[in-house]
Formats: sequence, structure tokens, C-alpha cells
Amino acid sequence: MIDHASFPIEEWEVRESGLDLSVLANTESIFALSNGHIGLRANLEEGEPHGLPGTYLNSFYETWKLPYPEGGYGYPEAGQRLINVTNGKIIRLLVDDEPFDIRYGELRRHERVLDFRAGVLRREAEWVSPAGQAIRLSSVRLVSLVHRSVAAILYEVEPLEDGASFVVQSELVANEPLPAPIDGDPRAGVTVADALRSESFSDHKLRVTLAHRTKASGLLMAAAMDHAVDGPPETATDVWSSEDLGRVTITTELDPGQPLRVVKFLAYSWSSQRSLPSIRDQVEGALAGARHKGWEGLADGQREFLDHFWDSAAIEIEGDRVLQQAVRFAFFHLLQAGARAEQRAIPAKGLTGNGYDGHTFWDTEAFVLPALAYSFPEAARDALRWRHATLDLARARAKELGLAGAAFPWRTIRGQECSGYWPAGTAAFHINADIANAVIRYIAVTEDDDFERETGLELLVETARLWRSLGHHDVEGSFRIDGVTGPDEYSAIADNNVYTNLMAERNLRVAADAVERQPDRARELGVDPEETAAWRDAAAAMRIPYDDALGVHSQSEDFTAHAVWDFAHTNPNQYPLMLHFTYFDLYRKQVVKQADLVHALYSRGDAFSPEEKARDFDYYEALTVRDSSLSSSVQAVVAAEVGHLDLAYDYFAEAALLDLNDIHHNTRDGLHLASLGGAVMTAIAGFGGVRDHEAALTLTPRLPDAITRLAFGFRFKGRQIRVEIKHREARYTMVEGDPLEVTHHGSAVTIATDGPVTVPIPPAPARERPKQPRGRAPIRRVPPSETGGERGA
Repeated sequence: MIDHASFPIEEWEVRESGLDLSVLANTESIFALSNGHIGLRANLEEGEPHGLPGTYLNSFYETWKLPYPEGGYGYPEAGQRLINVTNGKIIRLLVDDEPFDIRYGELRRHERVLDFRAGVLRREAEWVSPAGQAIRLSSVRLVSLVHRSVAAILYEVEPLEDGASFVVQSELVANEPLPAPIDGDPRAGVTVADALRSESFSDHKLRVTLAHRTKASGLLMAAAMDHAVDGPPETATDVWSSEDLGRVTITTELDPGQPLRVVKFLAYSWSSQRSLPSIRDQVEGALAGARHKGWEGLADGQREFLDHFWDSAAIEIEGDRVLQQAVRFAFFHLLQAGARAEQRAIPAKGLTGNGYDGHTFWDTEAFVLPALAYSFPEAARDALRWRHATLDLARARAKELGLAGAAFPWRTIRGQECSGYWPAGTAAFHINADIANAVIRYIAVTEDDDFERETGLELLVETARLWRSLGHHDVEGSFRIDGVTGPDEYSAIADNNVYTNLMAERNLRVAADAVERQPDRARELGVDPEETAAWRDAAAAMRIPYDDALGVHSQSEDFTAHAVWDFAHTNPNQYPLMLHFTYFDLYRKQVVKQADLVHALYSRGDAFSPEEKARDFDYYEALTVRDSSLSSSVQAVVAAEVGHLDLAYDYFAEAALLDLNDIHHNTRDGLHLASLGGAVMTAIAGFGGVRDHEAALTLTPRLPDAITRLAFGFRFKGRQIRVEIKHREARYTMVEGDPLEVTHHGSAVTIATDGPVTVPIPPAPARERPKQPRGRAPIRRVPPSETGGERGA
């Protein structure tokens, strides 16, 4: 676990003072930079030491044949893995012929700062070589949120006490050696060595361009670097390139206080269809544009982009500075993951590591896109357009499974199913409704009619067709969806999973409504009144299991009749359970890996009464072990809604600090975007109480005792709304847009630009704190002011 003292609490940045090599892989993830197209892990410029080298291009992958001891019809045949591409971060330094390496000599000072407002990673070091030469080194790194293909590094070095000779070697490196994968952890990614085959290399002046193609998937990429050097007049430069290595060497003599300043411009591009000359010309053109802007121009553009974002989307928390920092960290990484993805997937780890092989899951639609839809809807739109671009593959998969419509993959990069374990993969059909729900939310938030007509309607129609063919009406007339896996991966191949059925119900109903709004486009898709009537009939008759004896909803048919897992005799070191027990045993018991029925209470809260939510939440708290990073935030949102505000606060801290504190011990593989997105939504939908069921805006804000004030902004139907919450009152401000009527704790309130509206907050219902399985309760969150320290547990 990362030492808390490494990260002092500063609201707009994460600062690491000192350098702990034992958690280097973790901090490489935490300090990673991305724009959704390019991802740079925070490897040190000198390249060594490192935890996991990582330079990624969104959706640039290698394929491999999935192994099966016993094959079967419909099994996915090939896997896809995000690969480490050409590394342009390398800037090696020799001081009087000695390499700068923090493992040798004396590291007097080392600091790295991830700045959320400037969108850069800063590094400063003071080092004394084994021969006694003292130097100061600094770097500032950015991946441009404005220029999609561009990254840059400002690198400066100077002697402190005596003059010295300096050699800077700036490199592009392909097929760099990678560490061996971690055995026994299915969450970790598999490293692919020597995945790139050289297609061309060239150099000119201070520019190098390398082009490579993947050996199996056949994808083509190019990386290029160029430099601006500011040093003494006698500074010499040299350039050289080969198949997998390009190097620009800068040699100079410096006196104390005399710096050498190098700006390294990087550009990346890839394609599955374009030619080598086209890709090569694109990166060289991007480099030319970056050089024209210069470092200051790139940095100013980055700051302006983020100023605009934070002006409308910043979340303010008073009472817990740790969580203020953590939520801004979360929001910054969400923005990085989606800002310039531009119709490519948003992986579960973003572009911060190779965990889960770089695959995209339902995490994107269920956890990441809600936050982006309210704050940066363009990114949510583009992620859904990527899903739309894979529709032909999803239709083909449905046909292979004997179904109508489209069956989207459980885990993928390009759009093909990559999960070789079908009970947790193919059977998790709720991914289709999650995508539809993201479409529904985006349209509700933005009122983007063009998107609905051109993209959204087809996604809604094809997912509705899937549900109608997957389910059936039984002899009693109920519509059943049998043999599926819901969000809880410790329960598989179940009948009538409540989350799946309720999400499918909305999918079917809203698809029929959308067809009525877009009749011409619907006819093009072959939809007729008989088909939409069948969707409405299925939705109206959807089977929702309920246990009358217990007075709670059953997660799926007969789930509450299963034996309860023996939590009393499960040791703390046996979690996560999937690493110590067979799925056969887990599937037969009442034990929940992650919020499932409880997730339905949030996503389909309009289908439950307040009393049902309270009873259901308490029942499933006793069964949920949170072996998934997807769980804490959902439990936080629902806990806040039903009145367990202190418990919600504890879960909020767990979700927000998951990576900063390495709670799941796998931050080394990349950040958990779902947990980061969930933390943002806990602030907005949990304590802010924001819901958008049926495109109507309702708010039921309440704060835990420890948080004295919460404020946030969000977009809704062409408006910019600001919410400020204290314990006894909420203030709603229409920053921009026409008046809007919302519902506040059941009462109608109109928000307009003529001034804020302040309304009282009723007290939360008094409820006894529910119990969790032994050893699986969240750590009680104690605000820093009460501990005397800066970081609570």
C-alpha cells in the first residue's frame, strides 16, 4: 500500500515528495497522462528504474488465439491485448560521462506533481553523481487535450556547484523489454514482447520517425519526435535512427547556474486501413504544428481547456480535504480517458496501464459515461458512437448465438468478444442494456436530436430486438430472461436477474418511444408497429422476482433460497474469494461480489418504493464482499439515498481513495476508472441526490456529518446548473439557460438565472447501520481534523 505521507493534501494536485521504488509501478499509474488517444505512464525520463513501462495508443492491440482444453460452438476464437508502443518518454542524461540514475550517487531531492489545472506532470530532482558532481534536473510533461496526436516534454538540467559536460540522449524506442506478468492475478494484463515489426525509419535534423506494424493484428502505427534546444552556442547535436530505435544526442558544457533547455515534441497515430505514407505524414504534420505552437503555446492551450472544464464541472467538498483532493484526481483522470478518444473505446484502466489487457467492459457505460454526460457530453457521445461503429460485429455475434438484434461483447478492444469464460462473458447480456441506458441518459441530458436519429435509435432498436429474442413469455404471461449473468460475478447463469430485467424493461420501452419520435429512420431500420408492440408487451410483463417471506427482492430467481456463504469461517486473507474458491462453490451460495440488486436500486430507482429500497439495501449489505472495485461507489449512492449517510461516507472514501491508497493492491496495473467515475457520481448522485429517471430532474441532497458543504456543477438540457448543499439547506443556481422546474425532496422548485433558490433539506430517516460480512465492512472514515493528521483511513 502506498505511504500516505507521500501525498500531502493539496486540492488541485497530487504531490510525491521523495521516491519510493517499492511502489514505483503504482505511482506510474497515478501520475499517468492521457488524452484518450495517447497514454503515457509516469515512467522516469531516464527509463530506469521502472515498474511497468507503458506508452499506449487507444485500441492499438495485438491478437492471440484463445486456448480451450475443450472447444465449443460460439466460443470466441481470438483475444485482444493492448500493447506497449514506441516509447518517446526516454531522455537519458550523462554528467561527465556518468549516467544519471537515481539508484546511484546521492538523490538529495526528488518531487513529482500531477497538476489538475495545468494538465501536466512536473518533476524536479537534485542529484550528486558518484564522482561528486551536483546537478538540478526538471521536466514538465503533457499529453495535449487540444491537439489529439501530440505530447511534449520540457526538460532542463544545470550544474549546481562546478561546471560539467552534459550529454542528453532523447530516444524513440520500440519493442522495449517488459517485466514478466504477475502470476495468479486475473486482473493483471499480459505483456506482449516484440509485438511490433518495423515498416520504416527516418531522421532529419532533430526529427526521427519510426513506423511499425503489429505482427498478428496487422495494425499500423507511427511515432515521431522533434526537438527545440536552447543552450550555449557550442552545443552540438546529432541524430540517428534504426528499425526500433531513434536517437537525438545533445552535447554541451555548462557552468553553474547555466541551464540546458530541451523541448521534446512527440506525435503518434495509427490505423487499420490507411497507408504507411499517410500515417507517417500525419505524425510529421502534427509535429510541425506542435513546433509552431511551441511549448508555451501547448501549455497555454492545456490550461485554457482545463479552465473551461473546471469552471463548469468542479466538485467542492468542505470538511474533508483528503476527499476533495481524491475527487478532483478522479475527475481529472476521467476527463483524460475520454477527452480525445473520439469514437474509440474507453478501457477499464483508461490508458494508465495494461490491466485487464486494456479491455473495455460495461464499466464505461455504467460508471464512466454518467459523469462525462453531465460534465463533458462530447466524450460520452463519442464513446457511444464507437459502440455504434461496432454494431455489425454485435449483430454477427447475436446471430451466432441464435438471437436477433445485437449482442455486444462483455470484454473487448475492437468490438469482438474476448472473454473465453462464457458464464461471466457471453452470459452477461446486461451490457446491452447498459449501452442503451447510456444512450438514454445522453439524449436526456443533451437533447441531441441528431445523435438520436443517426446513432442512438439504431442502438436502442438492436438492443431491444436482442431482449425480445432472448426472453420469452411463460404460461402465466410473465416475460422471463433466463440463464444470464448479472453484475454480480459470483452468481452466474441465473434466471430473471432483477438488474438485467429492469434495465431491459427500460430499454424495450424507451426504444418503442424513440421509434415513434423517429418514424422515417425507424422504417429504414425495418421496425414496424407489430415489433414495437411486442417490445411494449414484454416490458409491461417483465418478471421481477420478490421474496414475500423475507420482504425483499431476490437478486435473481430463487437466489434468496440458496445457502448463505460461510462468512464466519472465511479468513481475511481469502479475499478476493475468486482467487481462493471455485466458482462452482460461489455460484451456489448467497454471496455477492459487487453491487447487483443494489445497483438496480440506483439505476432503476424509479421501479422501487423507498421502503423497498431500505429493506433491499440492508439485506444485501450482509452478503456483499466488495471483491470488485465497481461496488463501493454504488453502495455509497444507495446508502445515501436510504439514509445511511455515515456508511455512504465510508464507501465514498473507499471508492475515491482506491488508487491513491492502493486499496485493492493492483494499482500497479493501471487506475480503476469505474471506481473513479463512481466516486464522482457518489458526490453528484449520492450526496447530491441527482436522478434523471424518465428525463426528469430530481434532487434529494443530504450530507453526512463530516462533510459541511458540497458544491458541484452539471449540464442538463442545454443548461448549466450549480448546486450548493449544506446540512440544512440546498441552493440551486441556473448559471446559464432557460428556467427549469426540478423536484427537490418531492416538491417542485423552479431554477432560473434571476437568482439562486434556497430550499430546506428534511432530516434523513433514522436507521440502524446495517451489518456487512465479517471483515468486509468499509473502514470507518475519520475526517482529518479529528485525527490530527492529513489523511484519514
